[in-house]
Amino acid sequence: QVQLVESGGGLAQPGDSLRLSCAASGSDLDDFAITWFRQVPGSQREGISCLSPFDGRTYYKPSVQGRFTISTDHAKNTVFLQMNDLKPEDTAIYYCAPLETCTYYLTATSPFVGTWGQGTQVTVSS
Repeated sequence: QVQLVESGGGLAQPGDSLRLSCAASGSDLDDFAITWFRQVPGSQREGISCLSPFDGRTYYKPSVQGRFTISTDHAKNTVFLQMNDLKPEDTAIYYCAPLETCTYYLTATSPFVGTWGQGTQVTVSS
C-alpha cells in the first residue's frame, strides 16, 4: 500500500518561496492522482493541487493558481509543490494524498487508499 511522507515546510516571509516534497513508498506515484491539501486549524482540509497520472495535466485551486506548481520526479518517486510569492493566508499544514482521479480533488475528504500523513507546517509571516 502506498505511503506518502511530506516534508519541506517551514517559516517564510510574504513573497518568499518554499518547495514541499511528497515521497512515496510501497507503490508507484503514477498509480494515483497525487494531490496536495492544506488545513488551517478549525477549518476543513482543502485540496489545492492535483497531478493526473493519465495525461500529466495539473490542476490548481484558484487561490494558488499562478503561484504554486506541482511536479513529479519519477526517479525519486516524489511529488513536489513549488510555492512562490507566499502569502500569510497560505499558512497551514500541508498534506499530500493519493486520489483515484483529479475529478473531485477540490472537495475530497479522504485519500483513495491509506491514511493521512503527518503533514508539514508552512507558516508565512513577516
